[in-house]
Amino acid sequence: MTCAVRESGGGWWCAGVRWPGEVPELGWSRGGRRRVSVLAYGAGLGFRAVGERHCVGARGNVCPLGAAVPGRSTGGRCAECARLDRAHSVAADTMADDPRTYRVYLAWFGPGLVKVGITGEERGAARLREQGAVAFSWLGRGPLMAARRTEEVLRAALGVPDRIPYARKRVERGHLPGADERAAEVAELYARAAALEGRGWPESLERLPLEVVDQVGIFGLGRAPEAESGPVPLPVSAPVRAVRELVDGGVVAGRLVAAAGPDLHLAVTGGGVVVLDTRLITGWDLAAESGSDVRVPLIDIGGGGVQGGLF
Repeated sequence: MTCAVRESGGGWWCAGVRWPGEVPELGWSRGGRRRVSVLAYGAGLGFRAVGERHCVGARGNVCPLGAAVPGRSTGGRCAECARLDRAHSVAADTMADDPRTYRVYLAWFGPGLVKVGITGEERGAARLREQGAVAFSWLGRGPLMAARRTEEVLRAALGVPDRIPYARKRVERGHLPGADERAAEVAELYARAAALEGRGWPESLERLPLEVVDQVGIFGLGRAPEAESGPVPLPVSAPVRAVRELVDGGVVAGRLVAAAGPDLHLAVTGGGVVVLDTRLITGWDLAAESGSDVRVPLIDIGGGGVQGGLF
């Protein structure tokens, strides 16, 4: 079985990984049209980049300039579209009158690597899967500004950040402790956060009970993937290399063994696992490729060393 990649020439550009449920999907866009390709662990996934990379636009709109963007950009947008997208996001604090209910969450990405954040209640846990949170618990629910205020209180009082670089998440993801240890760290942070009620915690934010959700199984981390014919004999060792950027004619092909947030873990020839941050493939025209081959610049995970050239 091979995960679908749309052929070049049809004008479909990849929009990266999405997590509407517990199964990852690759999104595709052409103008205002949208499509998805469902991904499956154990299946082949391969493509070749064609031409040059273009801005993906903002808020569902095509970039009016059709601007080219750098291959290493994880945003995939030109400066003007990036500004427009940011201006209409929850993080910009320009939606104070938003009537929707929001949830505050505590997310765990590795030992000592935790963060606080907010997401729209109607999205469920999609935001946590998009960020690659290995484990999490809800903390509270309420209006947007109450959720935002709680986020600020936790940052100031507990020293919990609201942002963690993806590079750090990748390093920790390859050395995860057991489920009990993961849950214990989330529970400890929850207890510290709950103790702040009455000390800066907004009255309009309802505290939710501790319920640790572990997503290792959803992401396919640390176990052999399954295929239609049974277990696939592939390595599940920690990946040590990641794609740095795509280039015209560059190939990335392998077998999907795991996915977390925007990252796809691909087993490739030689027995290694390479991480592909799908934010790097947005805006590219992609042609389907089979087999197991990586011929794009790679970088060592955690070490900072670059393996230059095409492989």
